[in-house]
Amino acid sequence: MQNIETPPAKTAAQNLSYDRTDWQRGYESQPNESDYWIDDIEGEIPPGLQGTFFRNGPGLLDVNGQRIHHPFDGDGMVCAIAISEGRAHFRNRFIHTEGYLAEQKAGKILHRGVFGTQKPGGWLANIFDVKIKNIANTNIIYWGDKLLALWEAAAPYRLDPRTLETFGLDTLDGILQPGEAFAAHPRIEKGKNGKGDRLVNFSVKPGLSSTITIYELDESGKLLQSHAHAIPGFAFLHDMVITPNYCIFFQNPVSFNPLLFVLGFRSASQCINFSPNKPTQAILIPRNGTDEVKILETEPCFVFHHCNAWEEGDEVFVDSVCYESFPTVEADGDFREVDFDSVPAGELWRFKLNLQDKTVQHQVVETRCCEFPTLHPNNVGQPYRYLYIGAADAPTGNAPLQAILKMDFVTGERQIWSAAPRGFAGEPVFVLRPDAVAEDDGWLLLLMYDAAHHRSTLVILDARDITKGPLARLHLKQHIPYGLHGSFTPNVLLPIGS
Repeated sequence: MQNIETPPAKTAAQNLSYDRTDWQRGYESQPNESDYWIDDIEGEIPPGLQGTFFRNGPGLLDVNGQRIHHPFDGDGMVCAIAISEGRAHFRNRFIHTEGYLAEQKAGKILHRGVFGTQKPGGWLANIFDVKIKNIANTNIIYWGDKLLALWEAAAPYRLDPRTLETFGLDTLDGILQPGEAFAAHPRIEKGKNGKGDRLVNFSVKPGLSSTITIYELDESGKLLQSHAHAIPGFAFLHDMVITPNYCIFFQNPVSFNPLLFVLGFRSASQCINFSPNKPTQAILIPRNGTDEVKILETEPCFVFHHCNAWEEGDEVFVDSVCYESFPTVEADGDFREVDFDSVPAGELWRFKLNLQDKTVQHQVVETRCCEFPTLHPNNVGQPYRYLYIGAADAPTGNAPLQAILKMDFVTGERQIWSAAPRGFAGEPVFVLRPDAVAEDDGWLLLLMYDAAHHRSTLVILDARDITKGPLARLHLKQHIPYGLHGSFTPNVLLPIGS
């Protein structure tokens, strides 16, 4: 493991891999938009690495000094790092959503957020206002020659892939009707047997009975098929996994009482209650759109993100990051002051779903606190050997993500690279080498926060052996607040004239 900087002095009572003030500074807003060639590079960019790395996340954690209650409510800001012939160009732009433009013009918060942000003025200012701002802050994909910023409760915003200028809401050439959503966690199935790649995504209309709609698009963005299915109960579904035959969701054991939200006292997510005595449901929706939906029950847990799934005969295996309950921020709480010891940490669980017996078994594969998994793109929906995931520096306990963990499911070997004590990690993105011969023959790209210099750094790791440390560190001139999800395209999308 490698350290970035010498840690700040600690008192005897502090036995942590990080300093809380360091971690908190990564949540400062970044109001500035930049466009420049990265000239502060340690190491060497691998010659075969060509393309553009995109990442999305909340860029503003306040509006003119009025704090956002939870980072998931922050306005989306996209970063793009185009890499070509050993050089890299950085740019970042805010997504000009309708809500972002209105609040910037007004200089204050005008909209409620899903995860706790309220309009100033108490409940009287929020009562009966159930309209939620599309913040377009969760994911960013380049598909069908379109760059799309995704947020699960609304249509995507389309951006210029070279300048990141916002074009506006996109209906995917009429696939989405007004008010319909396109979730933030699509899965891309690599084409086999002469077939092209497919993007598989979904939308959810929650209620007493929830409706899940599945979309499958070809490489040009054309709709191949869509089908909708009614699921009993309120569905809180952030992610899914696919196999050749199924789209798989885990319906978390939660209930939703909207009264306090409608009356302006709480946000929507603060009205969600976790039910520890109810089972989690694995929902398998056949991709052909006609076979019966299968629902299997397992022990209660909460899942934001899945890793992968695959089929073996009558059994389906699903790897997921599981929590013992739903992590939330109370109405009067501050997420920057979270007590990590009092909130659940994510663990990696492997579920075995027997479709014949309709039973579910699981094993805990990794107990180290972890989140934001990635894998070789050719193995999506297929059996796989290697998983890469953001992790805590320490093997036990809950803590900010400061490391990357590589798991070998064949040998059981674990590799870890840590940016502790003053570096903070997130989601790695796997990029395949052009001449790859093995499943782990590629690079990991990670935009991490460097508290020692209050800046962010693109770290490039050799996915075959991450313990060797970064092949290159590309230091930005400013910090980027902790992000959510990103992607990579082999297209070098430089602005015209760069």
